[in-house]
Amino acid sequence: MAETSERERLRQLEEKIARAKGGKTDAPSTGDISQANIAWQMVTELVAGIVIGLGIGLGFDALLGTKPFMLVLFILLGFVAGVRVMMRTAANVQEKQLAKAAEQETKTADAVEEERD
Repeated sequence: MAETSERERLRQLEEKIARAKGGKTDAPSTGDISQANIAWQMVTELVAGIVIGLGIGLGFDALLGTKPFMLVLFILLGFVAGVRVMMRTAANVQEKQLAKAAEQETKTADAVEEERD
């Protein structure tokens, strides 16, 4: 008898927990991971721009015989290109976050309006 009452209490507790969670499942949070991925993407874009500029500069210096001039020029151009790509990525991320915030605000406003009715 005691075993069935314990099972019943456990089942009731599980039901209470499920209601408190609102039927949500435990999903791992990806917010921080996503931000880290975006940061690494930006760093990679910057480094790629510099490395490509380095390669082009070395190639032109070897062809033209202007040892440090083209190297410095194309490293700077690669840096500028990398920064531009980083800024574009940041703008895209910001657009997505603003759209998500606006959508959430609209849902909240709709819910408040429905409560008033």
